[in-house]
Amino acid sequence: MTTRWAPEKRDVLRELATELLHNYGRGRALVAVDAAPGTPTAGFADELAEAVREQGHAAFRASTADFGRPRAEGGGLDESILRRVLVEPFRMGGSTGWQPSAWDAAADRPAEASWVTGPADALLVVDGAELNADALRGAWNVSLWLAAGGEGRGGELRARATIIVDASDPEHPRRVFDDAC
Repeated sequence: MTTRWAPEKRDVLRELATELLHNYGRGRALVAVDAAPGTPTAGFADELAEAVREQGHAAFRASTADFGRPRAEGGGLDESILRRVLVEPFRMGGSTGWQPSAWDAAADRPAEASWVTGPADALLVVDGAELNADALRGAWNVSLWLAAGGEGRGGELRARATIIVDASDPEHPRRVFDDAC
């Protein structure tokens, strides 16, 4: 019987946080946590942000679920609002505030404006489906793809990700290196 190495989730999250802070510890940086439809991303994104905070760095959270369109318009993500009130203001730094939420999905109406500010050096971890889609290309400094099995090795959105994590065993995720070089 062959034993397969299975890292603990906290260790993988700490290593990812260390890598992010090594590469993006100065200034403001946006980290996307994307996955195939139906694959949960919020919990992993929450824990990644917490791992960054544990290393003494500011980290904030947002989810695409909070930047939707009215159900009468077909629902889905409103990329324009996401960019206008979250991505662009966060990147500006300084005393500029951003909105971590713009849509109340339960009430199917705009959320009450709540502005957040942070230090000049901070990470914003955003989770949701299709963050690597054309409409949001260039919005992220880093995009992380949670592979939960079933979507195979391919897929255009996965191929655009900077970091791939096999999360088919949620308590023992593994970093995957499947580049073609």
